[in-house]
Amino acid sequence: MHLSEDTFETFLPGLSNRDVIDLREVTFIDPYGMVGMLEAGRYLSLKNMHKSLILPASGEVLKYLERMDFFKFAERYFSVVPEMPHLPEKYMRSSGSDVLLEITPIEKSDDIHFIVGKVKKRAHAILKKHLHYDERAINGFIVALSEVCQNIIEHSENTGYVGIQKYHFQKLNKNVVKIAVMDLGRGFRGSISERIAVKGDLEAIEKALLQGISRHDDIGRGHGLAAVRRFVKEWNGKISIRSGSAKISIIPDWAWGKEKESRLMPFPGAQISIVLPEI
Repeated sequence: MHLSEDTFETFLPGLSNRDVIDLREVTFIDPYGMVGMLEAGRYLSLKNMHKSLILPASGEVLKYLERMDFFKFAERYFSVVPEMPHLPEKYMRSSGSDVLLEITPIEKSDDIHFIVGKVKKRAHAILKKHLHYDERAINGFIVALSEVCQNIIEHSENTGYVGIQKYHFQKLNKNVVKIAVMDLGRGFRGSISERIAVKGDLEAIEKALLQGISRHDDIGRGHGLAAVRRFVKEWNGKISIRSGSAKISIIPDWAWGKEKESRLMPFPGAQISIVLPEI
């Protein structure tokens, strides 16, 4: 069982009706799965629903969750079972790690400066070595990350989480970097509708991602998402944005998925996934 962007839609339905969320059979989880789990737990806790979370049986998955600081936040929203997992061999936090950024909260602009600074320290080693990015691409990556995080502060009027990890993608036999950024804010429809009328969540995401329309009318504010899309496209990456009950993805030839989805289970805020491949 995998917990990632690909399986998020099967994970959400029925979440409110279960007292226990059982992850024992999970053998793979990525930043999207981890951040999505935390945001789901936060969403439920805001509705005064506190669930028990049974941890994966896989020792490797548990070590990875620890390495990504998942447990630091999970106990805010869940009763974690077992309460303190026994992890005798924690991943060393060395410069050779494939983690660009552990799960990190975004609550204010100062958090973005911290996130960018932390990623900068690791980006050259990971992006240059594993993805073969040049200086221009690395700088573009940092700008794109900053814009996506800033979107939470500017538009959601809420807090969020971000996590970034490098993987070896077996189907491609290439390395990829996965970025997950999520919040529980007003979502794209709530933000865009302040400026123009939109019919629903799908149109709101289209306006923001594909047309560069923002709630802000003044030049230089709120148009970062269109710049992120251009960067991701230039480096043959994939970007997906889910908000409310809709999702839009820009999919390169090496990836899969649906370009537009609607009538999904409603979920507040925005869930953004970016996957960048080795060149």
